[in-house]
Amino acid sequence: MTQNAISASLKNFDFLPDSASVRQPVVQALYACSAASIWRGVKAGRIPAPRKLSPRTTCWNVGELRQALAAAK
Repeated sequence: MTQNAISASLKNFDFLPDSASVRQPVVQALYACSAASIWRGVKAGRIPAPRKLSPRTTCWNVGELRQALAAAK
């Protein structure tokens, strides 16, 4: 995912429906942390678990991310 695509996804995050999905680079930008930290957060229950769409495609539900971010405030 390119930097422009990530920026566009973050800019439009508030307008995405709760049923939308985002990939790992967007989640990293939302939480401002590395990929390893994202997976540690998933294991600890601080970040919602992703869904596997295919063997090489993992994505997170926008609605679940919003709930987790709101609860962390």
